[in-house]
Parts: sequence; C-alpha cells; structure tokens
Amino acid sequence: MVTCLPARFALAVLLLSAAVEAREPAVRTVLLSEHPEDFTPSVYVKGAVSTVLRFEAPVDPAKTRMLAWEGRFEPLLVGGRKVVVEPLRDLGEDEGVPLLVTLTNGREIPLLLKAPGQGRRVGLDQQVNVYEDLQRYEAMYSALMDSLKQQRILKEENARLRQEEHSPDHALAALLANGDRKHTPFERKRTWRLNNEEANVTVEVLTSRKVPKVAVVFTLTNHDAKKSWSLMEARLSTLSGGKARPFALRMQQDEIAPGGTGRIAVVADDSVFRSPQGLEQLALELFRADGLSQAYLVLEWRPFKE
Repeated sequence: MVTCLPARFALAVLLLSAAVEAREPAVRTVLLSEHPEDFTPSVYVKGAVSTVLRFEAPVDPAKTRMLAWEGRFEPLLVGGRKVVVEPLRDLGEDEGVPLLVTLTNGREIPLLLKAPGQGRRVGLDQQVNVYEDLQRYEAMYSALMDSLKQQRILKEENARLRQEEHSPDHALAALLANGDRKHTPFERKRTWRLNNEEANVTVEVLTSRKVPKVAVVFTLTNHDAKKSWSLMEARLSTLSGGKARPFALRMQQDEIAPGGTGRIAVVADDSVFRSPQGLEQLALELFRADGLSQAYLVLEWRPFKE
C-alpha cells in the first residue's frame, strides 16, 4: 500500500539519458541549384549515429572521400546512390569535416559535416537527399514533401498556441515553471535526482486533493561550459501502444545558459490514464535540442486504500 500519496495516484519514475529517438525520420532535401557556387551545404551529424546521403546518380567510391577524418569518423560506406557517414563522437561546435562526393557522371559535390547548431528543431540529419536538377521527378517530390512537412508543423504549432491561450492547465504549468507552487492546488509527493556530466535533473511529482490532475516539474542544471540547453520536445504517451496523450507544458526560459538552472513543468488531467481497456501506464519523455533523451518518466495510476 502506498501511504505517502493522499490522492489516488501511485507513480513510479525511471530516469534515463542518451537514448536516441525521433518522432519521425529526419529527412531533408538539399537542392544544389539554389546555392551559389562558393556555398558548401552543411550536413548535421552526431556521434555514433549514421546519416545517409542520397544522390540523383550513382556515387564513385574511388573518388569520394573525407578530409582529415581519421579518428573522428567510421570509414565511409558507399554503394549505389548512397553514402553513409558516422562520427565516432560528437563534433565540436566549431568543427567541420569536408566531404567530397563524386558521382559516376563526374559531378563533384562538396559538403561540410557539422554538429547540429542550437535552435535546430531537428537535431541531426538522418537522411539528406541531394539533388542538382529541380526538374527531375525525385527532386520535385522530395522538395514537395519537405514543404508539406514544414506546413504541417506550422499548422500544428499555430493550433497548439491558440488552444493554450485558454487552457487552465497551461496556466498552472506556467506557475509551476516560475516556482510559484503556492498559488496552485498541487503538493509535492515524490522527488528524484539524476546527476551526470552534462546536466543535473531533479524531478518532482505533484498531486492534488482539490483537482483531478497530476503535475511533474523538472529542474535542470546545465553543466556544459559552452552550449546552452534547450528543449526539442516533450512527449506523453501510453507505455503499451505509444498513443499520444494531451498535456500542458511551460518552461521558465527558452534556453538554460551554461552553468544555469531552469524549470520545465508539465500538467495533465487524470483522464489521460484511462482507456477503453482500463488504466494505462504513461511515459513522459524530454528530448533536448540535439535529439537525445534527457529524462524518461513512467507514470502509473492505480487506486489504493488509505
């Protein structure tokens, strides 16, 4: 029997780090005809993660090479119209590794392999489609898919912002993110801490006798000496089927400066635990800007007798 929770919640927490996962494949199109001759397109790569480059003609393995890659990359994998690159470690913020891809038709395509910059919604490129002739069907289709994807993202973002303007849960999350718990109905019931070289994370689980809601507050201290920490996305879904559940999220600030501390607050109605099959376990996960999982939280609701 759980004796420390006055509400009807029993919540179990597991914190993990460095787990790569993305909502959908990060596929991007580069149209060479849109860039001046002296411009080298960038490809954003991450340590121990493979990135596939796909071209409109077969690649010549003998004439495709990286410069000064030894000790920083796995050997290139070249076959058909594809080149696969994989850094052994994360590249530094100012590092760039030149890659020259030569097609069998003699066309040379220079690219620059770089670490994802701060503020990119997608932290790394899983696949980059490189085309020279926009009139080719593949190039037109790929560019169209990119455009439709961006349009869908903007539409979803606008709809979300309109909904948040009138959401009580977002108001509660804003108070919690700013450290103003006394003006909310929540009480802190459980606390966990995760410390590693990159960040310290304190997780507080909050419940209430007054409202049928649950809240989670993440307090994160950024240990990186150079880079700010920012959130790519948070995700609340059923543990069994991965079905998304609604929630409200607010951050104390958009970015946490090196050495700084900030809070992220999540509020959800208790109805998110219910399904036609009964009560569900939920997974709450935070993804930082480079696409890696910073924290993973399992929430379980089961009735008990006080």
